[in-house]
Amino acid sequence: MRHSVTSFTLPGEVKRPSLSLRLCLTLGMLLLSPSTALAAPRVGLHPDYTRLAFDLPKNATYRVDTQPGKVSVTLDVTLASEHGKVSSPNVSAYGVSGTHDGSLVTLSLTANQSAKVFVLAADGKSPARLVVDIGPNGTSTGEAARLTRAAVSSAVQQKQAQATSRPAASGVVTPVSTRAPARPTLRVVLDAGHGGRDPGMVGFVTEKETTLSLALKVRERLQHRGIDVVMTRDDDSHLSPDKSTDLGLRAKMANAGTVNAFVSIHVNAASPSAQGIETWVFGRPLDSANRALAVRENGGGNLGEQLTKEASNVAQNLLGDLLTQSNVTYSRKLANLVQNKLIAATGAVNRGVGSNIFYVIRNARTPAILIEVGFGSHPVEGRKLATEAYRDRLAAAVADALIEFLHAD
Repeated sequence: MRHSVTSFTLPGEVKRPSLSLRLCLTLGMLLLSPSTALAAPRVGLHPDYTRLAFDLPKNATYRVDTQPGKVSVTLDVTLASEHGKVSSPNVSAYGVSGTHDGSLVTLSLTANQSAKVFVLAADGKSPARLVVDIGPNGTSTGEAARLTRAAVSSAVQQKQAQATSRPAASGVVTPVSTRAPARPTLRVVLDAGHGGRDPGMVGFVTEKETTLSLALKVRERLQHRGIDVVMTRDDDSHLSPDKSTDLGLRAKMANAGTVNAFVSIHVNAASPSAQGIETWVFGRPLDSANRALAVRENGGGNLGEQLTKEASNVAQNLLGDLLTQSNVTYSRKLANLVQNKLIAATGAVNRGVGSNIFYVIRNARTPAILIEVGFGSHPVEGRKLATEAYRDRLAAAVADALIEFLHAD
């Protein structure tokens, strides 16, 4: 049985590499202590491993104890007590508890997983970080140390070749090689709501036609900026004649390979007086009246009720999951960016950002939002949605928000 203990004192400030987006998903959650401004681990879900990063003050002391199925990190600083699950293939649960002189962080690993622990030193903007990478057995801790040295030594190369490196949307850093870094691929999945035999809402516009037009316009703008775009559909078609299968296939595309954001585009419908733009993230709705919208977008009728109930159960089961709650935080950040830019571009009524149990974004492991770009049932807004000029403004706002989000530090 392998059981290793390592103690370190964090060094002073040195340069660190630029942030990288060569990850499937990077998330963050702050768990603040009343007496400190120190954050508990940020979680990053990568294709082959899960990363936890601890921001620590300079000269902090920590101790790492690795055992089969468990990693413990003892810190001489205070973190707020917290326990929960992690929806990761590598880590099943985490816990933060107080000790007589600091904090103990415990990570429960899934079967056949091992941990690599290393340090990324502080720079002028960020504190030192203790990084724990958890993945399948077989990669040595020496490899982690080599990657760390490579990351530090490549900082100068990255600064000289800024055009080949992009910042990620969080503070977790992916190790890089000593060779000049390749330009990371940013990928967005655009979901044009409805399609084929499912027209969506029909009023002054037909939803399936409007959403496809907007998605194609957004794609063109993103591709012009070098961003890879995957479309759930690029013509008047459905992925399956069965609505639940269709929505399920769309949802899976959010987690297929490296995806940095998932955006589902829809057109709203209600009484002729209702108007405005709203953007949604996944979660239990605070207003029960919003459930009717979820039922409609989830297929309507008995099927919509069934899928909405399934999505509601997912939302309930995910409560307390660190990775999921962190993803919601980033999804909401993207939603706010999109909503603000849409309102600024159109002058439409701002219906805000909310949470709802939309089936298509229920299981996304990447920032995922659903946009209702307006009410096709409104006599003024509906007619605007039918014009190319208004659609161009909507598409430009969504694309600009995505670009800003993907390039944020």
